[in-house]
Amino acid sequence: MKFVLYAHSVASDWNNGHAHFMRGILTELEARGHRTLVLEPADGWSRSNLIADQGTEPLARFAATFPTLTVQTYGADFDHAAALADADAVVVHEWTPPDLVTRIGRLRAHGGRFKLLFHDSHHRGVTDEDAIQAMPLADYDGVLAFGETLRRRYERLGWGQRVFTWHEAADTRLFKPLRTEAPREDIVWIGNWGDGERTQELLDYLVAPARDLGFTGSVHGVRYPPEALHHLERTELRYRGWIANADVPAAFARHCMTVHVPRRPYVDALPGIPTIRVFEALACGIPLVCAPWNDDEGLFRPGWDYLLARDPDEMRRHLDALAHDASLAASLADSGLRRIQERHTCAHRADELLTILETIGARP
Repeated sequence: MKFVLYAHSVASDWNNGHAHFMRGILTELEARGHRTLVLEPADGWSRSNLIADQGTEPLARFAATFPTLTVQTYGADFDHAAALADADAVVVHEWTPPDLVTRIGRLRAHGGRFKLLFHDSHHRGVTDEDAIQAMPLADYDGVLAFGETLRRRYERLGWGQRVFTWHEAADTRLFKPLRTEAPREDIVWIGNWGDGERTQELLDYLVAPARDLGFTGSVHGVRYPPEALHHLERTELRYRGWIANADVPAAFARHCMTVHVPRRPYVDALPGIPTIRVFEALACGIPLVCAPWNDDEGLFRPGWDYLLARDPDEMRRHLDALAHDASLAASLADSGLRRIQERHTCAHRADELLTILETIGARP
């Protein structure tokens, strides 16, 4: 089959976690003999910020790291009908401009031979409901929602014809345990500071415990305001800025543990949906401690695959225990890695996608 993905960006992972998952899915589909094409805006926010921050070298490196993937940028005069003429399945991500979402739907409704899916992997369905409600999804064959709570919301509000749960997962071709001979530091945090959606949580569950325990380590990410950098300067953690996602497994290998601090919408309104970082950390075999979130869908096993800290004091105790109990750290790492390998790889999600397409009548 030929798959066409409309993405905000796959080439750029600057503040763009969706790129991580789709790189793995597309690579898996290519490995199975399918053809893939990514279409992304030439002036997309993530791509533009990456170039402004890092230059064009990361884009060249992406092409070298994922040599089987084809990414084509589009502008105002791009011929979308021609690009989709031989497609069997088209997946449109929810950050695609609404007018283009409409245009692609009309191509499908007026004779397009491809099956058309809308992919929602963000929290706008609850934090910016009007933006999603404005999407004209009547011409789409189905919706891929990255969690059961979001799927139920789409169904309850009548958004889309059929809605399927399609969780994110780890690209285990890239994310796997790595060995390092260098001495390891205590803790690594990989994530963006963002728009105030978890500022207090990051202070309570990362900065303060690391400071109190005297942990050494690294912080990677973008959009860190001066206030955030000031707090980090009072710890032994070093802020290292943006990191290419392909370099994350090596960063995990240089540290003894990591933490997950979810954004507030995922805790309050979309329980059961972890970020891609949880899948990637466990796939790399690094012990993980999570700030409060409810794994309503039973994706993982708290206490076995990761430790759950219900408050900042418990986070501090868990991190201290991992620093002094090698058997606990090894047990967590092994259990989390097995859970990923058994249930949450991009190969599993590719199987699910192909089953969904078969359900809605896709034919190569």
